Amino acid sequence: MGRWEPNARLRLVRAAIDLFAEQGYGSTTVPEIAERAALTRATFFRHFPDKREVLFAGQQVHTALLADGIAAAPRTATPVEAVAGALDALTSTFTPDQREFGPRLRAVIAGTPELQERAAFKRAGLAAATAAALRERGVPDAAACLAAEMGVHAFYRAFDRWLEAPYRETFPALARHALDELHAAAAALVSGPPSAGPGRPAP
Repeated sequence: MGRWEPNARLRLVRAAIDLFAEQGYGSTTVPEIAERAALTRATFFRHFPDKREVLFAGQQVHTALLADGIAAAPRTATPVEAVAGALDALTSTFTPDQREFGPRLRAVIAGTPELQERAAFKRAGLAAATAAALRERGVPDAAACLAAEMGVHAFYRAFDRWLEAPYRETFPALARHALDELHAAAAALVSGPPSAGPGRPAP
């Protein structure tokens, strides 16, 4: 494979995940990642500041997609409906490649404390961007924060389901289902379980 072929970014991501899975994150170097991808070290640093960011390079794009999705929601949309539109905008950009290497990516992060910290930072950043976009629509802060956390939790819940094989639903559909589940659970916190009827105790 030539060093100047296209798709360098994806090749570097694949190479990094493969090496992290094979020999561990701490034992993998940037030159090894570049060599596995058949690219130069200089090419690596044109795309990523360090080896950790190979796994989180999409954060800025993801936050922008969430914010744009919320901004594009109808003015009559509820906060949860706006978040649902944002999830559609984000999850529709994921590719079969990301699903293919997703389980290895998840395993590498789970086994590396440094990456777990970075993953938590990314998750918090997605929630903060979502809440800020909701506040721009006039949603009160508490409601904006709650809807944002619900949306981000739905995203990660759906991502885990999307990685399971075989799958029959698209990532956007799974995210919508996950958001519906969380919305129903939140409503149940207020309304409580169904009543057994006047004068009759619940079982």
